[in-house]
Formats: sequence, structure tokens, C-alpha cells
Amino acid sequence: MSLESIQASMAGAARDAGRDPSDVTLIAVSKVQPLERVVAILESGHRIFGENKVQEAAGKWPDLRARYEGIDLHLIGPLQTNKARQAMDLAQSIHSLDRPKLARTLARLAQERGDCPSLFVQVNTGQEPQKAGVLPAEADEFIAECRGMDLPVVGLMCIPPAEDNPAPHFQMLAEMAARNGLSGLSMGMSSDFETAIRHGATHVRVGSAIFGERVAG
Repeated sequence: MSLESIQASMAGAARDAGRDPSDVTLIAVSKVQPLERVVAILESGHRIFGENKVQEAAGKWPDLRARYEGIDLHLIGPLQTNKARQAMDLAQSIHSLDRPKLARTLARLAQERGDCPSLFVQVNTGQEPQKAGVLPAEADEFIAECRGMDLPVVGLMCIPPAEDNPAPHFQMLAEMAARNGLSGLSMGMSSDFETAIRHGATHVRVGSAIFGERVAG
């Protein structure tokens, strides 16, 4: 699929759900993609990208920012506390706030800096032991804890189990966000972004459908 066809599919899903297509943001996930593929998407005019690893983002985006204006970078992978400062320097949004230690680190750095990227709390909706994210039963308390630190939590993020129907996970996240007065829903990837949009996604994270299959690195 091309970037244009993804955008058309997103718009169709939004309209089917009675939503304004402009309310859904496409994050082009450029992790482990050759630089020429990323540049091609930049040349097409798209400016919103996602990276999983701080180290990869640091090696790529400062140079690209010098060449292209208006880049909006989202960090969507697990974030180690020792990479938090670097992450805050690089990204406008972090989608993987998932534990108190990271929240405390981000809060301290935000006080030092006087600013902070927008934050999404990652919820492990499938309660998978190998996956990052706060457990659903603990999410409300964790969101309140983050707000108590004056962290700019704007929404929630999830990655449903690969073998599950994603719809119930998206519905759970939407209900959790509504209950906590959060408007942002980062959910949906290449295989299920239309379902996510029908359940209220405000940010979809699409990689292989835009760039082609990832190159192992």
C-alpha cells in the first residue's frame, strides 16, 4: 500500500464511524527502515513519524530535522529510564509511559527543562507477561499518580496480543480513556488501523503498510 492509500482507508474508516478524518493522526513508523524509504515519505510531505528505540532515533532524526521542517517525532517503544533525557530531547510525544519509576524520572526532567513531551500511558490490555504496559486493573491509579506529578498525560496506548481480535482491546482502552477524561487513543497498526479508528483511535501507528517490510538490523 502507498501512503495515499493508507490515508484514504483511514478517512473512509473515520467517516464510517461518523468521525472527522482530520481527528485521526497517522504516525509513519520508520523503525529499522532504510533511510531512503524514510526520505521518500518526507519528500511526499508527511512529517509525523514513530520510532521504537531512542538510539535509532538519535542516529536518524537530528540530521533529517536539519533538512525538513516541522517533523513531529513519536517514541512508541519501551523506554528505559536512563534514556529518558535523550528521549525528551528528541521526541514531541512518548507513547510508552508504563511504570512509576519512569514517571518519576520524566517528572524530574520536566522540572529541570521546563517542558515535557506529550505522554501516553501504555496499557497491557492483554495482560501479557512479556509485554510492557500497566495492567488494566492498575491503570486508573497510575494515571492519577502521573497527573499528581504534573505530567502532561494526553492519552492511552495499547498493542493487543497478535492472536486476539483487537476490537475488544480497543474498546477497553477507549472506555478507560473516557473514564479518566483523556482524549488521546494511540492504537491500531498496519493490520488493524481501520478497526482502531472505528473504536475511537486518535493516533494510528503504521509501518510496513507504508514502507514495506522492515529490514532486519
